[in-house]
Parts: sequence; structure tokens; C-alpha cells
Amino acid sequence: MKKIAFTLLISLGTITNVFAQCPMCKTAVESGMEDGHTKGKGLNDGILYLLATPYLAIAFIGGAWYYKRNKKSE
Repeated sequence: MKKIAFTLLISLGTITNVFAQCPMCKTAVESGMEDGHTKGKGLNDGILYLLATPYLAIAFIGGAWYYKRNKKSE
């Protein structure tokens, strides 16, 4: 338990500010939005896709585990 608390304390003490996009991507999206292009929408869709993938994988594994466990108890 002490190791977990120590690791958490160290990790919270070393938090730095980060930016969501590299400067080139940010510039391209900002200039595209002014001209009416949809680069920003595509970038946001890609971010949401990458965000959803791990959650869907965990849900699939959890569902398979749940159904397998229920089948054994019957």
C-alpha cells in the first residue's frame, strides 16, 4: 500500500501542462476553419475513434467474462 501511495504522490508531483495537438496540426486546423474547410471535424472524429476503442475492448472482454461466468453457475 505504501508503494502505491508513494507512486501516486510522485506522479502527481510531476504533472506538466501539455497541449492536445502539435503546433503544425493546430495551425492547419485553425486556418482551415477560417476558410470553411472541415479538417477540424475530421481531426475530432479521429480523436473520438481513438478514445472509444479501448473502452469498447474492455466492454467486450468484460461481457465475455460475465457471460462465461454465468454459464458456469447454471
